[in-house]
Amino acid sequence: MGAADAPTRHSSRLVRIGVTLLAGCAAFVLVGGAPGLVVAAPAALAAWVLMGRMEPPGARRHRERLRAQLPHVVDLMAAGLAVGLGPVETLEQVAAAVDEPVSAELDTVTRRLRLGVPPVTVWRDLGRHRALGRLGRAVARAVESGASVADALARLADDLRRDARSEVENRARAVGVRAAIPLGVCMLPAFVLVGVVPLFVGSVAVVLHR
Repeated sequence: MGAADAPTRHSSRLVRIGVTLLAGCAAFVLVGGAPGLVVAAPAALAAWVLMGRMEPPGARRHRERLRAQLPHVVDLMAAGLAVGLGPVETLEQVAAAVDEPVSAELDTVTRRLRLGVPPVTVWRDLGRHRALGRLGRAVARAVESGASVADALARLADDLRRDARSEVENRARAVGVRAAIPLGVCMLPAFVLVGVVPLFVGSVAVVLHR
């Protein structure tokens, strides 16, 4: 992650500490006395672990913005390499052309390359990024194998566009399913009254008249 993530990490840690303390205090107050002290520690520990596994809303929004910008970044990088720019120059041009937060992430990669860190190491490290990992892995594979980075990025751009279309279609289907649930709930009482109740009453009447 880049330097832009530092405030998010700091605020998330504060929230985690606060929730942990609140859980321990709540357990002590609810149980009371010496047993409360015994229960407070496990309660605080459980809260600390659970909060650590949860992704803060700010971090999730940050990651989603990076993922949304990734296809555009890959297209720009592929175009820059295709016209003969070097990888570092391409990154600098792309970082200047895109908005935050992805520009800060690309600036970090550019600085490491300028400092002489081996390109494979830089791109492998980016490959572990939660949002930009596919870019890092694609470039790292191309650099290691000696293949064309521009071709690798062009293929990645196609994959990202295809994935984006699939995600939109899946969301559209999910919206249809969610919309059908309230409709079904609204129609269920009418179906019971019109279809099930008369059938049940008729069956009971037949049984009683026998």
